[in-house]
Amino acid sequence: MNLMYTASGFFVGMLVGVTGVGGGSLMTPLLVFLFGFKPAVAVGTDLLYASITKTAGVFVHHGKHGSVDWKIVGWLALGSLPFAGITLYVLKNLMAVGKEVTGAITFTLGVALLLTALALLVRSILLRKAAKTAAIDDEHSNQENSGRFSPRWEKIATVFTGAVLGVLVTLSSVGAGALGTVALLFLYPRMTTLKIVGTDLAHAIPLTAVAGLGHLSLGNFDLDLLISLLLGSVPGIWVGSHLSAKIPEYFLRPVLATLLLVIGLKFVLQ
Repeated sequence: MNLMYTASGFFVGMLVGVTGVGGGSLMTPLLVFLFGFKPAVAVGTDLLYASITKTAGVFVHHGKHGSVDWKIVGWLALGSLPFAGITLYVLKNLMAVGKEVTGAITFTLGVALLLTALALLVRSILLRKAAKTAAIDDEHSNQENSGRFSPRWEKIATVFTGAVLGVLVTLSSVGAGALGTVALLFLYPRMTTLKIVGTDLAHAIPLTAVAGLGHLSLGNFDLDLLISLLLGSVPGIWVGSHLSAKIPEYFLRPVLATLLLVIGLKFVLQ
């Protein structure tokens, strides 16, 4: 069975390498439906798995590309980390009511998957608009990161976005990638795509780490599963990154979005 976990890690890692998203949104449903893990254990293990795999990505984005806006990461974290802690506190106090906890996690997972599917469908549109906006404003380099709102409301909106992501990611392990990217594209239309991805990735690390460690303290974790997934996902991401140049993204994204819609509906309706 460990080999099956590793194979699943490779498959999901390859999809992440090709599309740039899909880690939590595919891994958690896979663990629940295919391998029969409890939703809480699947979420907790996937969160720690995500925090480890995303760290390598940030080293590339920050060190090689310089594409992380740490100020925005800070504002997002100001909302996400406290709300992740609050969500974990609520989960801990509801641990005695097992069915309620499982039901809450399952329903939130379904909602997060549906939102992620919609985010995948609109992401390409937002990326094109962002690229045009960046090209128009290219001569004004000091306005590169100007947001959609005034500076004061921009900070409030960013913190609020972080808070929503904190709750969703802690309950479902889904949303740190696709939802975070779409939110940043909306809030900061003049940021380059590379910087959007790097900033979202950097914010996802502390969020998934805090949420994952919280689930670990609640016992929602499987060490053998984590190691097996990592053994498969690392080469999977490498292969996917090389395949991404050969497989058209416009074909893969609708397929991935449709899959997530189906899985999300199954979680919400069960």
